[in-house]
Amino acid sequence: MGKLALDYVEPHSALRRGRAGAERVFKTQIETLYKTSMPGILGALAGALILIGAFVALGDLRPFPGFLWGALLGVCVLFHFGLRISYDQMPDRWSAQIWGRLFTLASLLDGLWWGGATMVLPASDQFDQQALVIALALIVAAGAVPAFASHLPALLAIFLPISLMSAIGQAAQPGILHQAIVLLTGVFIVTILSLGRRTHTNLVEMISLRYEREYLVDDLRRQIELAEQANMAKSRFLASASHDLRQPVHALGMFVGSLARHPMSAEMKSLVAHIEGSTQAMETLLNSMLDISRLDAGVVEPRQQIFPLGPMLERIGAEWATDAEAKGIELRICGTSAYVRSDLVLLERILRNLVSNAIRYTARGIVLVGCRRGGETLRIEIWDTGQGIAPADHQRVFEEFYQVGNPERDRSQGLGLGLSIVRRLSNLLGHPIELVSALGKGSVFRLVVEAAPPTAQPAPGASIQEIGVKTLRGTVIAVVDDDLSVLEGMRTMLSGWEAEVVAATSGDELLEQLGRAEVRPAIVLCDYRLRAGEDGTEVILRLQGLLGNKIPAILITGDTATDRVRLAYDSGFHVLHKPIAPSKLRALIGNLLISSTSN
Repeated sequence: MGKLALDYVEPHSALRRGRAGAERVFKTQIETLYKTSMPGILGALAGALILIGAFVALGDLRPFPGFLWGALLGVCVLFHFGLRISYDQMPDRWSAQIWGRLFTLASLLDGLWWGGATMVLPASDQFDQQALVIALALIVAAGAVPAFASHLPALLAIFLPISLMSAIGQAAQPGILHQAIVLLTGVFIVTILSLGRRTHTNLVEMISLRYEREYLVDDLRRQIELAEQANMAKSRFLASASHDLRQPVHALGMFVGSLARHPMSAEMKSLVAHIEGSTQAMETLLNSMLDISRLDAGVVEPRQQIFPLGPMLERIGAEWATDAEAKGIELRICGTSAYVRSDLVLLERILRNLVSNAIRYTARGIVLVGCRRGGETLRIEIWDTGQGIAPADHQRVFEEFYQVGNPERDRSQGLGLGLSIVRRLSNLLGHPIELVSALGKGSVFRLVVEAAPPTAQPAPGASIQEIGVKTLRGTVIAVVDDDLSVLEGMRTMLSGWEAEVVAATSGDELLEQLGRAEVRPAIVLCDYRLRAGEDGTEVILRLQGLLGNKIPAILITGDTATDRVRLAYDSGFHVLHKPIAPSKLRALIGNLLISSTSN
């Protein structure tokens, strides 16, 4: 296998500090410059026209300086408009550096144009005219700060010529007022340059932060995608591993079930019993994983009904009394007359897991199960005097395969899946579960359920009757499975039940064998996932189409992947998951045969 493409993660900080990031920021600075400068340029043009109009109205506009300044005005305006139009139409024609240099050149022309106005437009003996031109020029210079601050060279190109030429023109003339203007212009230069530099820095930081945020979002998105890929890879691996493990365990169960029916010595019976025990332990683990997959797949639908809680607690107490007595602890079930609204089977599964967990982790003392009313709810509480759970582990104990104080994975302490199933079932039923515990003092698990009126009659619970049939003698059963060991195990077990078995590894092989034998199966057992992408559902439908009626069928699957589990249940056929207990399979076959003959 090639190396997974999950190893490389490009750090956003390196990208941000790299050349690509710096160029992107600079390009945005130039883009901002072209977008924000036009109002300032138009304002400066309007000010220039008003100034010329004022000089003309006063009759003080000297022809040659006025003509020269007006000509430079036209050049600057045309240059700016042409540059803006070119940039809007073809921003990628040149690099951001070239566009920045061109704008800086246009700004320099603006600066020389306005700076020259302070020297050539007003007469040397007209102080009021000089003050008006200087004031307007410095306003234009100050207005360049917000307009040109995104590109500092462009700002300096217009600001420095205006302010310095204004100061130089006034310094060349005698008089206190002229000297005061020079000093004030100096203060203006220092202040505006400081503000302009700060504005430029803030603007660049704002642009950089915007891209840094984008880089962070992209990096987070990449990390999420990698995590999702890793999670999907883990799920696929677990699903494949579970499927592959279920096949031999399923076959082993069939063979052990067949072997147990043969006469044997006491020693052999003991050996077979040990094999059955080990097989059941593997089945417990695989079935727990299947329960989680079914819950995640959404194929478990709660059936809400009203029922008395007391009988359920009594059943659980009777079931675990022997285990508690064997450990020398007291299991006390407090009776209750309360009625609740929930799914009877799923709620009992939750409480059974919690009681089992409490007994397993209690070395001495007591396990107490009782109820407390609270308004419209009922709190079912399981108390124990066990080792307790540290606060840091209160959430982790609900994770798959996490066990407190069992790092060596001692199987006698459970599989670490019980509380994970409890959390999923409680979420499915909408029953909040609470945990209060402290190390060395024991634990309390509280399950909050909806209380029902005591006078309400319990809804009849749907139960699966495993009535079965006394014998399968002469019953033709079609079996399809692409795993030869599973197929042989099923053949051996079904033959031991005196059934006639037609076994095949594919749908085509099954139809061929049925055609040769000229027999009609009473029921078909088909693996869900066969070779070459063949679907067990399709095989059953083909067989039903050939026989002309809906033959009873059971889909048998070793898949735990949520999508495949959902598809199997959506087929409408009965679904059993490998490994299958022989008694459960025989009971279901019997029920289906009786149902088919009674219809």
